[in-house]
Amino acid sequence: MPAKGKHRRPKSLSLSRGFAVAGTGGAALALPLIGAAGAHAAGVPAAAPAVTPVVAPQAPLALPSAPAVAAHAAPSVYTVVPGDYLSKIAAERHLAGGWEQLYADNREAVGGNPSLIHPGLKLHLGGPGEPAPSEAEAEAAPAPAPEVETDAQQAAPKPVRKHAEQAAPAQPEAAAEPEAQAPAAPQSAAGFVAPVGGGISTQYKVAGAMWSSGYHTGVDFIAAMGTTVKAVGAGTVVSAGWSGSYGNEIVIRHADGKYSQYAHLSQLSVSSGQSVTAGQAIGLSGSTGNSTGPHLHFEIRTTPSYGSDMDPIAYLRAKGASL
Repeated sequence: MPAKGKHRRPKSLSLSRGFAVAGTGGAALALPLIGAAGAHAAGVPAAAPAVTPVVAPQAPLALPSAPAVAAHAAPSVYTVVPGDYLSKIAAERHLAGGWEQLYADNREAVGGNPSLIHPGLKLHLGGPGEPAPSEAEAEAAPAPAPEVETDAQQAAPKPVRKHAEQAAPAQPEAAAEPEAQAPAAPQSAAGFVAPVGGGISTQYKVAGAMWSSGYHTGVDFIAAMGTTVKAVGAGTVVSAGWSGSYGNEIVIRHADGKYSQYAHLSQLSVSSGQSVTAGQAIGLSGSTGNSTGPHLHFEIRTTPSYGSDMDPIAYLRAKGASL
């Protein structure tokens, strides 16, 4: 029976050790289960899209308003180039009111005739009297994008360029500025007249040794001492004074480029550069210079100088003078 007297380890110890191992193993096995459960629990709120609020991005308000400010900027200034005319500029720029409004806005710069615009002229394309942008503003402004023609625009026929006087309708005569003209010498209502009232004593081109040219270069009118001598037509006095054998003489240039000469005068009433009218008294007859007695030596010349004479009587009659 001695064998029965041996004590054996209680089974409880084995069970306890087994439980401990099992407990240790259970703990080891429980950790991944708890982790899996935790992972599963953490995935629930992430899978619910309704929990996270969504905020839509908003564009700044200043951006869409920028083009509107640029659209209401000061009107642009256009510089005229060769070949431009108002109706062409208005059509190409699509200006409201056409060339008439463009002309009205720039009347002071263009002047009375809308057809007369010159290269380099500055035109306001938006309103009258508005100043052009400064150089700093012009440099800061973005350069306009180049225009690209569409297929339809390229296929469309191009307008034929016309001259400025054809493009812009003629304005009323009252609005047009008169062209500057040189003032003409005053004219007499009677036209050309004879220099004195007496007859002719010596005709034109009478030959003789007493004249240096071999013939008489003018006509001699009968005129007593101190007879009033008149300008035969309107013109300008070229010379008035002493002239050698002609004594006191006056030379007048007329509008047709011809010259009248009055010699042997006793008195001069006009001076060089003075304008005279037909029939105006210019001096008194006499016998100064190379003269045999009182009379008036009269010539018509193509130049103011001696030697360019022409028939004085034929000239005066062609001008309507009564001789």
